[in-house]
Amino acid sequence: MKSLNQDFEKQQLKVGRDTLFNVLREHKMLTLRKKYSARTTNSYHRLYKYNSSIKDLKVNRPNQVWVSDITYIRTVKGFCYLALITDMYSRKIVGYDLSDSLELKGCVRALNKAIYQAKDIKGLIHHSDRGIQY
Repeated sequence: MKSLNQDFEKQQLKVGRDTLFNVLREHKMLTLRKKYSARTTNSYHRLYKYNSSIKDLKVNRPNQVWVSDITYIRTVKGFCYLALITDMYSRKIVGYDLSDSLELKGCVRALNKAIYQAKDIKGLIHHSDRGIQY
């Protein structure tokens, strides 16, 4: 886009990113880079999978249900993994851990942080996507 900017200015044209991409797409000149992603969930493991205990549950207070998941962050050196524990009622992140692997340790550290900071967790349900770490 920077190299075309000078040409556009000489011709007194104002072209935004979306317009430029649309023109390139129309003329079959747009090349998209291949997106690489890290796989964070393997729900097809042989370990026992619990049924969802929150399917029809009415969540009406904090610390009733915590949901957990792992996401990846692309860095120059590869990927790092962010394990998050979120309160389903308030949508507040109550625990987290950043790790360089998908091992169980990151999820446990995130859960320990959440438990350490929590006030009343009696009857709390910890829900996940049933990945192998959980």
